[in-house]
Amino acid sequence: MDLTFFETYLPIYFQGAGYTIGLSISAIVLGVILGTGLALMKMSPNKFLSILANGYIQIVRGTPLLVQLFIIYYGLYVINIELPDFLSGVIAVSLNSAAYIAEIIRSGIQAVDKGQMEAARSIGMSKSMAMQKIIYPQAIKNILPALGNEFVTLIKETSIVSVLGLRDLMFAANTVRGATFLPFGPLVVAAVMYFIMTSIVSKLVDILEMRLKQSD
Repeated sequence: MDLTFFETYLPIYFQGAGYTIGLSISAIVLGVILGTGLALMKMSPNKFLSILANGYIQIVRGTPLLVQLFIIYYGLYVINIELPDFLSGVIAVSLNSAAYIAEIIRSGIQAVDKGQMEAARSIGMSKSMAMQKIIYPQAIKNILPALGNEFVTLIKETSIVSVLGLRDLMFAANTVRGATFLPFGPLVVAAVMYFIMTSIVSKLVDILEMRLKQSD
């Protein structure tokens, strides 16, 4: 691995890194939306909704992401639904992440003192208004660091989509390995790039957490 190697193959790595970041951002956004719905369903007094959400969370958290990825990717093909590879990856990773984010959101909401709801209701707020104006803002503040950590985890876990030929950073590393017949070096480059990406996100999460503490 010399200067020529990096001049030739770094663009492939950067393209893969961009794919990985795009996939991770899309998955965390959809995961938050789906996870919020699952969290509210799990806390719902409606037993059917609660059981349904809890069952989904348990199944997703109890099975490997790779299996879920295969089910989504090939399952859509079986029912004659053809989606772009990127979209298929986003759906699979989002559905997986939603189960974990749901528990983060649920714990964040339940961490808010119950007296907050009682106080809001005592001044005439409806339950939905109290949740929107009082509970949710405090819960969001509690869970932002955890969501940041989930994003860091997603950046690393999305490497698994390379097994389906999705052109992420790991796929780029394997492409370079095949082109150069170098079994080890290209993986080191990918590892360094993953480390840089996750370190940047982790630092941003730490800064955010410090600012939240200062505002208390």
